[in-house]
Amino acid sequence: MGNQQLMGLWGVVIFVVGLGFSGWGVESFEFDELFYNRTENLSSFLESGHGYAAPKPLMVGLTLIRGAAAQGAVCLDGTLPGYHIHRGFGSGANSWLIQLEGGGWCNSIRSCVYRKTTRRGSSTHMEKQIPFTGILSNKPEENPDFFNWNRIKVRYCDGASFAGEGEDKVAQLQFRGQRIWHAAMEDLMSKGMHSADRALLSGCSAGGLASILHCDEFRELFPSSTKVKCLSDAGLFMDSIDVSGGHSMRNFFAGVVNLQGVAKNLPSTCTTYRDPTSCFFPQNLIDNVKTPLFILNAAYDSWQVQASLAPPAADPHGTWHDCKLNHAKCSASQIRFLQAFRIRMLNSVRSFAMSGQNGLFINSCFAHCQSERQDTWFADDSPAISNKGIALAVGDWYFDRTGIKAIDCAYPCDKTCHNLVFK
Repeated sequence: MGNQQLMGLWGVVIFVVGLGFSGWGVESFEFDELFYNRTENLSSFLESGHGYAAPKPLMVGLTLIRGAAAQGAVCLDGTLPGYHIHRGFGSGANSWLIQLEGGGWCNSIRSCVYRKTTRRGSSTHMEKQIPFTGILSNKPEENPDFFNWNRIKVRYCDGASFAGEGEDKVAQLQFRGQRIWHAAMEDLMSKGMHSADRALLSGCSAGGLASILHCDEFRELFPSSTKVKCLSDAGLFMDSIDVSGGHSMRNFFAGVVNLQGVAKNLPSTCTTYRDPTSCFFPQNLIDNVKTPLFILNAAYDSWQVQASLAPPAADPHGTWHDCKLNHAKCSASQIRFLQAFRIRMLNSVRSFAMSGQNGLFINSCFAHCQSERQDTWFADDSPAISNKGIALAVGDWYFDRTGIKAIDCAYPCDKTCHNLVFK
């Protein structure tokens, strides 16, 4: 694709529909002074599929990684990590899809101590079964390209996007995200993944960041004959200025990186030139990922709007309160601020998009995590750009049916969005 064609994509016009959500109080993410509690509750809501229930989803049980403890690959509280696996069949029997779970981060002793009392920090608190929907569905009418693959959801219980290495003995905290990643991959390789013909590493939110961080490591697990690619959904966290002129997200990520010893596991292609915190931001990583990578992101990512751009600490008078809950209540100046955020996001992927092996789907929706939810992944009214939905775009890219560099025009032109509205 030539530069002029690519530049033109920054103005593609399409359409979008609002989808309302209820039953989740504002206090769920604004009552606590800790950035962590807001991010954890918001992440849990956005990634849970609230507001949409797939008909009779496949329920898949939890498998604990028994050999992980010997490697020191444990959750924050020292319990065993785990994953959910549903075996492939037919033409997909030798294909593997790994989905890294998301769910925020913890950046302080206090927030990590709290996190280890939840499913995000302890397998003791994890659901014993979870639904496989969207990209994890086993039904061709819900997941046309990956329904019969071996599909695995790796649970997230470290709080640093599977990248930490350290501990705090006083607080009894284990920061072993990188070891969990290795233990999970080693266990899956022993269960047949070593002979995969095709493999796709994916992840949503904090898992989307993890899929970028570990993409090239994933590629290295397989022989050159294996077709290996990566997908990051809602993982393009931006190092942006918040509504107060501060750097809420950078400050938060600095805490995660420093507390959990992430620096040693960040790509040297970045850390040679930048500080470790900058190298936890995907915008500084994606250009150096060698493995084919697909970025799926909402230009007005709901999580980033609420927890990064306008967190309560940056908006003490609540000027952004209503706008954050419902984009229809944003003032003209607030919309201009959000449009500027979109432009920064698009600028951050310009060089990345020039590579023919990479894929891109950035829709102008107020959404977060669109690959795991059935209504946004593949349904009759799923979000689309130029009449192509997310599942088909990812499938076309993975199987090299066509190049995908899909970018929406700015809000409010897209009428296909499932915009998140909080009440």
